[in-house]
Amino acid sequence: MASTSLNLKFDLNAWGAQVADQFRGLNPNEPGQWPVLPKLAASLAVTLIVMVLGWFLLLSDEQALLDAEVAREPNLRQDYTAKLAQAVNLPELRKQKSQVEEYVTQLEKQLPGKAEMDALLSDITQAGVGRSLQFELFRPGQVVVKDYYAELPISLRVSGRYHDIGSFAADVSNLSRIVTLHNLNVLASTGKDAGSGTLSMEATARTYRYLDAIEVAEQKKAAAKAAAGAKKP
Repeated sequence: MASTSLNLKFDLNAWGAQVADQFRGLNPNEPGQWPVLPKLAASLAVTLIVMVLGWFLLLSDEQALLDAEVAREPNLRQDYTAKLAQAVNLPELRKQKSQVEEYVTQLEKQLPGKAEMDALLSDITQAGVGRSLQFELFRPGQVVVKDYYAELPISLRVSGRYHDIGSFAADVSNLSRIVTLHNLNVLASTGKDAGSGTLSMEATARTYRYLDAIEVAEQKKAAAKAAAGAKKP
């Protein structure tokens, strides 16, 4: 059987010369008449340029947004875990909220209204008279209005025996309305009462009352006005 041998020889230099010939004498104004290889090379170059420009002009901003969202992921997971725990404990939280509201209501009942202040001042004096104390000074001061309540300071000075003064302080603390004593100063009596065993106590009693609806509205209006004034240059 006869065999035929086929020798294929590839001349790299000749191929390179042919490729180089296709890139010689190209007319930039007539790209449609270019040979195949220059057309392919130009198409590839344009594609790369478009991809690079698209990356810097469009995709880079999207990548920045993606990185920012990825950075937020740990905080979102932590927030989700905390809210999930709250959701699981929602019935217990509602129960605690109800208990707090009841406690606040009880405290509000210990704050007299504007109409009850005179009765409260009378209760303070009656507490002293009931302990056989002598009132040398009982002077209500200027009302100080806070966000949700008003505070009334009362300067007082009483004289009497040590145990009676102590019992008076205890009676004031046990009044149905909130009354606190501040700046207590107990001194031995002087003058004609010196040596009689009586003492003199000076103090500032502070009682509190809740604001009515009109006063609360005025407070909010004043706060809004102050905030608006602070924003102005």
